[in-house]
This record gives sequence, C-alpha cells and structure tokens, in this order.
Amino acid sequence: MAGADSDDSLYPIAVLIDELRNEDVQLRLNSIKKLSTIALALGVERTRTELLPFLTDTIYDEDEVLLALAEQLGNFTMLVGGPEYVHCLLPPLESLATVEETVVRDKAVESLRKISHEHSPVDLEVHFEPLVKRLASGDWFTSRTSACGLFSVCYPRVSSTVKAEIRQHFRTLCSDDTPMVRRAAASKLGEFAKVLELEYVKSDIISLFTALASDEQDSVRLLAVEAGVSIATLLPQEDLEALVMPTLRQAAEDKSWRVRYMVADKFSDLQKAVGPEITKNDLVPAFQNLLKDCEAEVRAAAANKVKEFCENLPEDSRETIIMTHILPCVKELVSDTNQHVKSALASVIMGLSTILGKDNTIEHLLPLFLAQLKDECPEVRLNIISNLDCVNEVIGIRQLSQSLLPAIVELAEDAKWRVRLAIIEYMPLLAGQLGVEFFDEKLNSLCMAWLVDHGSCYNVEAATCNLMKLVEKFGAEWAQNTIVPKVLGMANDPNYLHRMTTLFCINALSEVCGQEITTKHMLPVVFKMSNDQVANVRFNVAKSLQKIGPVLDSNCLQTEVKPVLEKLASDQDMDVKYFAQEAISGDVLFSCSPITILLFILSR
Repeated sequence: MAGADSDDSLYPIAVLIDELRNEDVQLRLNSIKKLSTIALALGVERTRTELLPFLTDTIYDEDEVLLALAEQLGNFTMLVGGPEYVHCLLPPLESLATVEETVVRDKAVESLRKISHEHSPVDLEVHFEPLVKRLASGDWFTSRTSACGLFSVCYPRVSSTVKAEIRQHFRTLCSDDTPMVRRAAASKLGEFAKVLELEYVKSDIISLFTALASDEQDSVRLLAVEAGVSIATLLPQEDLEALVMPTLRQAAEDKSWRVRYMVADKFSDLQKAVGPEITKNDLVPAFQNLLKDCEAEVRAAAANKVKEFCENLPEDSRETIIMTHILPCVKELVSDTNQHVKSALASVIMGLSTILGKDNTIEHLLPLFLAQLKDECPEVRLNIISNLDCVNEVIGIRQLSQSLLPAIVELAEDAKWRVRLAIIEYMPLLAGQLGVEFFDEKLNSLCMAWLVDHGSCYNVEAATCNLMKLVEKFGAEWAQNTIVPKVLGMANDPNYLHRMTTLFCINALSEVCGQEITTKHMLPVVFKMSNDQVANVRFNVAKSLQKIGPVLDSNCLQTEVKPVLEKLASDQDMDVKYFAQEAISGDVLFSCSPITILLFILSR
C-alpha cells in the first residue's frame, strides 16, 4: 500500500518530465504553465529538492517555453516554503538570465527583482548578492546585461563593504567593451543613482554619467540622457550647474539626431528637475534650438512639449519668455514642411491660449489656428478641431465663431469633395465642442446642405452618418424638433436623388431616434414614398422598410408594413419587385407568430 502511495506521489513529476521532453512545443509550454499545480502536488520539500534542480538542468528549450518558466518562477515563493527558502529559486532564474533571447532575460530579471524583496538581509548577502556578482563578471555579455538590472534592488539592504563591491561592479560594466552592456548600464544608471548615498552620487555616478553621455555609440548616449534627468532630481540646486548641465547641454547639441530627440522627449521632466533659474538661463535657448532642429523627428518631439514647457515656466517671466523666445519658433513650425511636425504642434498649440490669455490669443494665436485649420494634412485639422474647447474657455464662443467658424464654413463648401468630406467627418466632434445652441444657430443648416451634395456620393453617405452621430450626441428629442422635420421635408423635393436621401437618413436615424419617433413621424413618409413615380425611390422604400423593421412593433409590421411590401412586390418594375420580395422572404418577421416577432425584436 505504501508503495502504491509512493508511486502516486511520483506521478505528477513523471508527467511533467514526459511533457517537457515532448517534441510538441505547445505541450511543453502547457506543462510549464501548470508548474504551480505540479509544485502543489509535490509539496514544498520535493519542489525544492526535485522540481527546481530538474528545471535548472533542462533550460535548453524554445524561447516561448523559457519565457513562461521565467514568469512562473517569480510567483513561486510560497510553493518552495516561503521567504525562508526563496533562495532556492535563484539557480534556475540565474540560468534564464544568461540566455540569448532578450525577452527571456528581461523576464528572468523581473522575477529576480521581485523575489529579491522576499529575501532577508542575511539571505540577500549570502545568496542574492553573489548571484549578481557572478552575472556581472560572466564571460557572455548576456549575463552582464542582466546584472545591470539587479544592482539597485540589493544595494540598499547590504552592508557598507558589500555596497562598495556593488558600486565597483557597476563602474566596471559602465566601461564594458560590449556596447550592449554599456547600453544596459546606461538604462539603469538613473535607477541605481536613486538608491545611492548622495556622496556617492557626486563621486561615482556623475563621472559615469559623463562617460556614458560621451560614448562612441549614440544608442548609449541617448540612454544616458534619461539617466541625467533622474540624477538632476537627486542633486542640490547649487550642484546642478557644475555637475549635470554641461553634459546635458552637450546632449542637446549632439551630432546624432536620436540623442537630440531623446533630449526633446524628456525636456519637460528635465525642466521640472533643474528648477526655474536654470530653465531661464539654459533650457529656453536649448528648447529654441530643438524647435529649429534640422531633423523633423526632433522638431516633432519638441513641438509636442511646447504647451507643457510653457506651463512650467516661472510665472513672473512666463509671458515674456513665450512671446519673445517660444512663439516665433511656433509660428515657423505652423508652416513646417513635415506633416508630423505640424500635427504634433496642432495637438498642443490650443493649450497656449489658457496660458497667454484672451488678448494674446486673439492677436497672436488665432491666426495660427486659422492657418492650421486650413492645412492640407487632415490630422492637423482634426487636432485643431478636437481642442477648440481650450480656446472657447479663454475668448468665448462669439469671438471663436467670428474668427474660426468662417474658415470651417469655407472648408465645408470647398471645391474639392475630399476637403468637404473631411469637415463632414469632424462635425460631430465640433458639435460636441461648441454645444447644441451654437450648433443649431451656426452649423445645423450646413449639415443639412451636405445631404444634397452633388459632388460626391461619399459625401452624402458621410453626411447621413454624421446626422446619426449628432443625434447620439444631442438626443432623440433634439432630433425630433430640429433634424427630422428637415429630413422629411426632402421627401417632396422635385429631385429624386434628394427624395432617396430622405430614405437613407430614415434608415440611419430610426435606430437612434427609437420606435415612437420612427413610427409616428418617419414611417408615414416612407409609406407615401412607396407611390413615387421613380422606380429607384420605390425599391429603396422596400429596402428601408426591411432596415427599420426591427425598430417597429409587431402589430405595425403585420398591419401596415407588410401590405405596402406586398403591393411593391407586384410592381411593374423588376427591381422594385425584387427588393420587395427580398424584404418579405428575407425577413422572418412576417412568417412568425406575434410572440416570436416580439422575442426577435428584443434580441436585436
């Protein structure tokens, strides 16, 4: 009996071993994902003595399997007996931290960082810190890159002697022969600096930062920029100018655009870190240069920071700096040759109005908004329209309508149908920005005019969709009072294309307006149009009745809709007859009991 129990207890590990050796990668992956179940079946002692050694010895697999294993082991603390035995997880994770595939190494480092907090200070020095040293002095660059991510988690909790050793290892990695290792060190420099004592930040970290920021590889230099921002937050104000700013000034003028791009991207963080005085003296000229950079990617990154940079300027000199130094650069970017630069600027420029106030906005910013609203790039126009509420809050809706609305109307009546289409598509967004009262007064008639756009069928379709979105935004009651009467009035238009547009609008509006408005106001007009002299209108009536059927109640379908369709099904025109028969035979509503019809409508 005891032997049987022993066999049963061995079964889970036997299954695991079999599946891990299976040729099917998916089977091996599934096995790894079930590790916690296997560990529970084995118990903590056998997990430590059998499962973990087995896993450590078999780390030669597909990257997908190793990635899953690295992730699983980060959650294994309680399965090996709790924090007292968490060091048992280090051997397999150490092996995973040395593999060639980056994502596996990164996941192993992530798990190691996670379980490092579960080590006691003694265990950290006895087990974890030696692991970091082994990785840092490994023959392969893979282990040395992984070590870079582990210094900061063990440094605060070890003795001063061990701290000195860790600092020395990190210094060595910062000057490693392999660029990948220096990149890894540069990416973790800021994080490591945050856990060091201030004296070592000044004596050790600054020199490493300076060296990495001057590295021959631009991929190392750009990572040093981010570290520089972190270091700047740690130093007293009086030390910043001498220790950090010369290197950051050098980075802002680096020969590689990728480094300058990183400076531009981190500019707001840098501004907050160095304070108002250095911002005025050093960062304002640097920001001007980035806005005028020869590379579009750098200009775009800087343009994206314009609002944030201006917001964080010292209040006493903010307006003067913006008007004198920043706005001239912004004016140049409005007509930049690169659309990504213009788009980045358009996404933030409206925010300057709240910073500069009403008078400056009207005099200096509105002409720029107007130019961007007429830009050939759709994304630029969209970014301006999307942020009109910022300007509205500052100058008021009347001033806004006098300045920007004529431009919108002009674009809406542009000779090119694609330009008109773009404005149609922005209209629901614009309506939401301006509010229902202003929309009814200024833009409602424009939206109705688009329904009879002779230039493009795409515009009519977009205008119909536009009405539906407006009803979703302003509600069915607004539609009943404002939109529906005008749409239904087109049913009597002499032009049959306009009468067909009425049907297209009813198709779109019925669902958002609901059953009552559809039945009471729209359906009678559809029935009346079933007698239209033009066959194209009549077969679209059949299609409309099929389209709006799910909105109507069962009694209406049976007593009113079905007879009209049956009449159309005997029409002399073949197309009308076809679509009417399609509506009848294709719609289960007319062949079901009232209860089934009701359930069908509810399900829709």
